[in-house]
Amino acid sequence: MMTASLAILYEHPAWFEPLFAALDRRGVDFVKVHSSDHRFDPAGSPPPAPLIFNRVAMSSFLRDADHSIFYTMALLDHWRGAGARVINGPEAMAIDASKARQLSLIERLGFATPRTRAVHRARDVVAAAQEIGFPLLVKANVGGSGAGITRFSSLAELEAAAADTMLPTSIDNVLLVQAYATARGGKITRVETLAGKFLYAIDINVDDSGFDLCPADACQIPGRSLTMTSVTPPAEQIAAAEAIVQAAGIDIGGVEYVIDDADGMARFYDINGLSNFVAKPLDVLGWDPHERLVDHLETLIRQKEIA
Repeated sequence: MMTASLAILYEHPAWFEPLFAALDRRGVDFVKVHSSDHRFDPAGSPPPAPLIFNRVAMSSFLRDADHSIFYTMALLDHWRGAGARVINGPEAMAIDASKARQLSLIERLGFATPRTRAVHRARDVVAAAQEIGFPLLVKANVGGSGAGITRFSSLAELEAAAADTMLPTSIDNVLLVQAYATARGGKITRVETLAGKFLYAIDINVDDSGFDLCPADACQIPGRSLTMTSVTPPAEQIAAAEAIVQAAGIDIGGVEYVIDDADGMARFYDINGLSNFVAKPLDVLGWDPHERLVDHLETLIRQKEIA
């Protein structure tokens, strides 16, 4: 039986404490549903609330070999079929779980992406790389927090890694071979959206120490400091990010792009259905996006109650 107005499905033990605290401050009636040790009956199992907020991250496979990524898609579809409204539902999660699908969607919308080849056999990576050129990245199709990304500077380096079975792996066996775009100014831009509209954007510095550019405290690498700066991107980049999340069916999420130093073009390369808002938002942004998120959730709760 439904016991609350809102249920938050999640797996990371720390990332959503600021959201839980904001909901508590507002007096929102919500229940936490952890994806571990969860089961459902396809012939029953009613949703725990009329409004479900999905916060299961693609990087969950890094924390638990028995991750719930694909289970969550089935669960959300079941709950929605039982009458719940789902925020960031199974279709959005399916896009989030495939970088290849993300790039195809972005290209269909008419926006630039890094030159890429998708393969489903590791032995095809070298041939794909020869079509792309060097330097390049080999990426896991299902990633998160920078996982499963390796940079190769030459064919010989890539061939040696392939021979030693040292290429990245993906939990769905799909790999992307992608041209390495040198970031103009040494930064990438992450645009966060809410209800399909621009919420805020930050520039994040990039260096050679890794690809984990997650802006939340909980997923920064110990000893590594990311510089994050609040920015307002050009109107065309904001419009592109909004179009991308709307086409992906992502209610709340982020889009990342880099200005390619070779030609000055904005290249979109990642759609993130799980928004870990920037750490210390009052310092970086001057305001807390969790308050706007709770405003939105309260509106959806009222709409569900009226319906």
